[in-house]
Amino acid sequence: MAYGWRWLRSLVFSVTIYAAMLPIGLAYLPWAIAHRDGAVAAAHRWCRFVTWLARVLLGLRTEVRGTPPGGEVMIAAKHQSFLDIILIYGAVPRGRFIMKKELVYAPILGQIALRLGCVPVDRGKRGAAIKQMMADVRAGRADPGQLIIYPQGTRVAPGVAAPYKMGTAALYRELGQPCVPVACNVGVFWPKRGVLRRPGTAIVEFLPEIPPGLPPAAFMETIEREIEARSDALMAEAGFPLAVRAH
Repeated sequence: MAYGWRWLRSLVFSVTIYAAMLPIGLAYLPWAIAHRDGAVAAAHRWCRFVTWLARVLLGLRTEVRGTPPGGEVMIAAKHQSFLDIILIYGAVPRGRFIMKKELVYAPILGQIALRLGCVPVDRGKRGAAIKQMMADVRAGRADPGQLIIYPQGTRVAPGVAAPYKMGTAALYRELGQPCVPVACNVGVFWPKRGVLRRPGTAIVEFLPEIPPGLPPAAFMETIEREIEARSDALMAEAGFPLAVRAH
């Protein structure tokens, strides 16, 4: 009975947070059309709504540890579920993502993503897109911000091992910016698949900044070591057993 009630509340939660995008988007629409600040404010407002409703309806509290960066940096994050996207984006002033160019043509979503400063790229042409983004920032055509990437390239469930992709090192070199690693345990409570959300404290933690200029191999070794070790510690704090990793 308790499981069924928790599953039902999780379903109501999921439906509600996606439905809330429409009224929040409409409320901020005039400002968003006039200036990108409006789109950013709308996205931050939605993130706050999601974390509030998770606490009230599900007993799922959220916590951001460390110091979220405010300047131009690359954020390399552990990706376990949609919740880490919400918490990381909600914690930084000007977050943006690299996205597939096809998403630009998605109704509403594509235009919002562009207003947020997300970077649409063609397959195999990410370097050119990043150089254009940096040129636009320097010329005042775009706002500086925090580029959020996921070095493993996809959501990875707690306890599952997945490689870190060398494309992250190429992007780090192209940007010439500091990199802030981010660890998390959110997948323990909000899994990558399914409806059920569990009570507890979901955490993302901003780790010490890595300066620009490291050789690619050293950079990759550093971010994997830091992100995995701290994510394991956060998951252990949440009671998740890590004695055996799945591959």
